[in-house]
Amino acid sequence: MTIATNRADRVLLYNISYSQFENILKDLGEHRAARVAYDNGTLEIMTPLPEHEYYKVTISIAIDDIAEELDLEYECLGSTTWRRESRMAGVEPDNCFYFQNVDAIRGRLDLDLTQDPPPDLALEIDVTSKSLNRFPIYARLGVPELWGYDSGELKIYHLQDGEYIEVEMSLVFPNLPIRELPKLIEQYRAVGRLAIRRGVRSWVREKL
Repeated sequence: MTIATNRADRVLLYNISYSQFENILKDLGEHRAARVAYDNGTLEIMTPLPEHEYYKVTISIAIDDIAEELDLEYECLGSTTWRRESRMAGVEPDNCFYFQNVDAIRGRLDLDLTQDPPPDLALEIDVTSKSLNRFPIYARLGVPELWGYDSGELKIYHLQDGEYIEVEMSLVFPNLPIRELPKLIEQYRAVGRLAIRRGVRSWVREKL
């Protein structure tokens, strides 16, 4: 094992076998703030900062509100540890959702990517640049859509031929200009969370 980066908010480890990765997950336990990502022997353990958590929660709640306004059934599985040994990949998103495949996993808590579909949407907040590129990890796990928020901008990526391509419209919400969400959040941020939620719901009704 080699420590490549050791900062206050993250540590990056090299030469980690998949079994070591599994053992580290057990040692860390489920009740923790740290997030992990594993890519073919490289492991990042990262502790989110307050700004990161604010946008994670705010955008996640916006997704909830949009889905309810559109009367879309969905499941939210938060920072579940998604992993596949055969792909040497593992990641804990900032949040993740099932929409298109919600019927396949509804009510279940024993999901296994060797036989179940991956989340339809994963959210990554990049307030501070992550040392480990998560795109190849998500690609090997087969997540069809990623949203990446950074510095006031929300980018949408679709998985095509094993790589993520930046696009304008979401597969989950194809009739909404989702990239406008950060501007909407900033418009109401100083007023409070309830104002943001009302603003998001009003925005959905206006756009449709």
